Order: sequence, then structure tokens, then C-alpha cells
Amino acid sequence: MALTRDQIAMRVAQEIQDGYYVNLGIGIPTLVANYVPEDMDVMLQSENGLLGMGEFPTEETIDPDLINAGKQTVTAVTGAAYFSSAESFAMIRGGHVDLTVLGAFEVDQEGSIASWMIPGKLVKGMGGAMDLVAGAENIIVTMTHANKHGVSKILKKCTLPLTGANCIKRVITELAFMEIKNGAFHLLERAPGVSVEEIQALTEADLVVNGDIPEMTF
Repeated sequence: MALTRDQIAMRVAQEIQDGYYVNLGIGIPTLVANYVPEDMDVMLQSENGLLGMGEFPTEETIDPDLINAGKQTVTAVTGAAYFSSAESFAMIRGGHVDLTVLGAFEVDQEGSIASWMIPGKLVKGMGGAMDLVAGAENIIVTMTHANKHGVSKILKKCTLPLTGANCIKRVITELAFMEIKNGAFHLLERAPGVSVEEIQALTEADLVVNGDIPEMTF
């Protein structure tokens, strides 16, 4: 069966290593904060100027003045730091973020990502995604495999305005964990109970399948 949003976040959390500085984008990526192992030394960065985000707050721990880039209330871990947006983006542009997790409307087999606008619809702004894809070497995209009409969002070439070109390396959807290399998506893992054939049917891009593809574990 397809993964839930929280299960996607749980799988992303497995890619985080001890000592990492990690930027979490808006949407599914923000949920990753709830699944970082307690014994791991990781600092989560929000581009609005918080380094050291913790789990989402309970009613007892909520602080309305403490928010992430998506304007959701968050908590701060011991050792957290607050700074200006300018300093936050200096950290991003300077390549000081070890892992960036972003949402997307589309990704393609050239490693390009479209995540900031759909022509004809309300655009709130491009946010920090363009800086993140330009300044980060290690990017994971979390997204749905297809739109609500069943049309693939894993493409040979993006159709929407790009956030960045040739910058994405890994994608986790509700169906699959894939790596982009040599001009194609390579299937690494599949959601429990989801067949390779189901993934292929919803993937417009070239999809390489080598051997038996294991199911994701949590």
C-alpha cells in the first residue's frame, strides 16, 4: 500500500547522519523533524533563521512566537540559535547545509525540479527553494508520484517553470525511493505491498529496475 506522509518522512529520516545540518522545506519535509533518532546529533535549519528545530509542539510546549519557514509552530532543541534571514541564507548559499529536503510539483530524469509555481494559479513567492537547490549538494525530494488525475509527476522533462536544473539526486514518493543518475530514475526501494509494475505504470520518465527491488522498512 502507498506510504502516508508520515511514513515518507520516516524514510527520509533514515538518510540523516550524525552531525548533519539539515534544511527542511515546507510540506512533507517538515514532518521529518518528528522522526530524527533521539541519540543522533542533528541540527535542523529553517531558512527564516532558526538552527535547531525540534519536534512539533504539544499544547503544553507550544510557543506562538517560534515558527518555521512554513509558519508552523515548532520547538527548539538545546543549543538552538536564532539569527536573521540574511545570515540564514548565507549559511545555505555558502554550502554549509549537509542535506536539504524539499517538496516538488514535478521532477525529471535530468535532475531538475519544479516546485515554486503553477502558471495561472496564485503564487505566494518562490521562497528559499532556489537558493537551497543552488547551494546544496545533497537534496532529497518528497512528493506524490502522480497528481489527483493519475498523471505522472516523475517526468522525462519538467513542464512547469524550474526551481533548479540538474540538481536533484534522490526522490521519495508514496510508492518508491528512486535515485537519479545517468539520465534516468533508478528504483532503489518500493513501498510495502506496491509492485514494480505499479510504479512503472505511474512513471513517465525512464525507470531503471535492476534485480529484485526491496520493500522499504521503518
